[in-house]
This record gives sequence, structure tokens and C-alpha cells, in this order.
Amino acid sequence: MSAPVGPYSPWRRAGDLVVISGQLGMVAGEGPATMIDGGAADQLRQALANARTVLAEAGSTLEEVVKGTLFLVDMDDFAACNEVWMETFRAPRPTRSAVAVAKLPLGALAEVELWAYSPIG
Repeated sequence: MSAPVGPYSPWRRAGDLVVISGQLGMVAGEGPATMIDGGAADQLRQALANARTVLAEAGSTLEEVVKGTLFLVDMDDFAACNEVWMETFRAPRPTRSAVAVAKLPLGALAEVELWAYSPIG
């Protein structure tokens, strides 16, 4: 997993909640992390894989996610990203908001932020 691209924590715990910062479709290589090739759905798939790693660092899992926010540069990608969401999360799926934005960091087409209910102990 790559380092954050800004002055923020990748995750924070607040009691039984784990909140992770927005994840992009980036992969770490020998050099700096790079955005994967493909469209918004491909980037979301990688962002969710990155989220899985960050959640694990925090002692949580995708199965414990209760809320997500999906940021898309183009709402025409909404249906394809819904398919990725359904591949990733089983019923009952987390609640979710989807927001159209003008631009995302590093030229990303999709970003996802997640909240997980992950009791301590």
C-alpha cells in the first residue's frame, strides 16, 4: 500500500468505528504508486482492494463496512461502478452515497471512502 498523497491519516478508529480516508485506484510498484489503466470501474475495483488493505491495518474488514461514499468524475460511470460494488459487497450491502465531482486527486476517475463498525476486542 502506498503512502497517503496528502497530509492525512489513512485510517482512524473512534471507539467501535474505523474510518478510512478516500482510496484511489493506485498500485505500488518499484517507484511511486501509479494509477491503474482503465476506466472508473477498474479504478474503483483497485481502490476497494486498497481499502481492504487499509481496513486490515486497522483490524477491520470489508464485511464490517456500514457506510461508503463513492466520488465519480463522470456519473455516466455510475452503472459500471455499481457492478463493482455488488462484486465487492454482499447483502446486506453498506449504505452509500454517490457524488459527482469536478476533479479527483492525481487524475483519478473514482474514489471511495468507507466507515466500518468494528468493535474492539
